Amino acid sequence: MRDILESLANGELSVREAEAALSGYATTESGRFDAARETRRGVPEAVLADGKTPDEIADLAATALETTGRAIVTRLADETAATVRGRLVEATPNADATFDDRAKVFVAHAPDFDPPQLDATVCVVSAGTSDAQPVGEAASIATEMGATVTRVTDVGVAALTRIVDHVDEIREADVAVVAAGREGALPTVVAGLVDTPVIGLPVSTGYGHGGEGEAALSGMLQSCTILSVVNVDAGFVAGAQAGLIARAVDGA
Repeated sequence: MRDILESLANGELSVREAEAALSGYATTESGRFDAARETRRGVPEAVLADGKTPDEIADLAATALETTGRAIVTRLADETAATVRGRLVEATPNADATFDDRAKVFVAHAPDFDPPQLDATVCVVSAGTSDAQPVGEAASIATEMGATVTRVTDVGVAALTRIVDHVDEIREADVAVVAAGREGALPTVVAGLVDTPVIGLPVSTGYGHGGEGEAALSGMLQSCTILSVVNVDAGFVAGAQAGLIARAVDGA
């Protein structure tokens, strides 16, 4: 504690950085940012853009960058990304910022940020192009946790030859996130073909009875092959769970 207070007094730490180091979170007008989540849980904290104003998102993202060296924003609208980038560049001119407009994920790293690196691979598999947003979110989070991420896209069960052609690639991964909408059959099929742990990610594509991911979620929960399942469109959760498995593999 004394070292932190001395660094604050010497101007080496900001008030927010000192607060985060002492309490584990930083207080802002927009809320409390959990700066210790990655140390405590192994999963980086992210700012969910849904339900927040552009100023609130930018404020929390700037706090994340200041206290942890990294800012992750999920479900970010295209028109808000420029506002967030502008605020971060203003606060940290040399920050490296990227925005994936399909995944709706914004990531920024401070110049001195040292990203984690794991000797483990996560394969992210998607049934169709319409699954791009939650699938991209899962891939982004697994990447930020240090895993090597490979992608297999557009291999839905309407033509089984498509997934069969990629079975060897999925088997080589340490864990797979497999996303599907409609009836959600793809994760069940993949889990029956590989010995890689499979995380099913139901997606809210599809319509009519059981639409908006309900049939996909139910189908994965009822799978007779062995897999775990996250909530509908929960790309962050799927990517984080895959990242935690990757950390365990790396540690072993």
